[in-house]
Amino acid sequence: MPRLPARPASADARAAVAADGAYAYVELTAEAAAGHAPLAEEVALAIAYNGLSQAVMMVSPDDLDDFVRGFSLSNGLVEAIDEIYDIRLNRLADAVSAEVQISSRAFWALKQQRRQLAGTSGCGLCGVEALEQALPALTPLTASPLPPAEHLQGLRQRIDQAQRLGQRSGALHAALFVDDSGAIRLCREDIGRHNALDKLIGALAQQRLDGRAGFAVVTSRCSLELIHKAVRAGLATLVSLSAPTALTVQWARRHNLNLIHLPHHSAPRVYSPAPPAH
Repeated sequence: MPRLPARPASADARAAVAADGAYAYVELTAEAAAGHAPLAEEVALAIAYNGLSQAVMMVSPDDLDDFVRGFSLSNGLVEAIDEIYDIRLNRLADAVSAEVQISSRAFWALKQQRRQLAGTSGCGLCGVEALEQALPALTPLTASPLPPAEHLQGLRQRIDQAQRLGQRSGALHAALFVDDSGAIRLCREDIGRHNALDKLIGALAQQRLDGRAGFAVVTSRCSLELIHKAVRAGLATLVSLSAPTALTVQWARRHNLNLIHLPHHSAPRVYSPAPPAH
């Protein structure tokens, strides 16, 4: 889906933005040197299913159709990509509305659950009103073999090269899919780490790629909500560039999700499945 057009800017705002979208700044020094730098973009996204408002969150404005698909799947709002019939994106000043048409079965289930979610880029549990939603019952995955160690070699450097938006502006998380040959097949970026993974899940579903034939990578801290999304999406392995939390490891082991931490200067650390007792 083509990128949405930018909203009209005031004359003052246009004067502070270079032709390539970089923003003007002045260094806080005696010399007060001036320059331009590209910055990450964000918009408020409101999602409605069959006309029923469901969630509002801050997101990066790229790959929003992938995000809507992944958000719907990873939050259990639909059971399969085929239950999403249509996605219409509309720009509203500093916001975007997503009108999503879903199956009658999914809409009936949505109305029965009727969760008011208020997502932000910083916390995936904002708006959760019950412990059952924060700690949901998930169906464990079928255990899968770990990826070959050589597929993790030099991965940090390859991720840096794949982050097209992050190279330009910084301030963006990425979620990537590495296929069973070790090649980076997909990269999705967003200001929110949960949003980046949702975009990746949506892209995998839309392109009918098997999430078990390879592994997903997140450049952010690996918290419990990312485990929920990975398990619901049927991913076999999740690799995190930051160390996981203790609860994250417990849930990954409980649900047969391979969980690997890739430190900066050490060998990859497999936290799930649990190592054999000595």
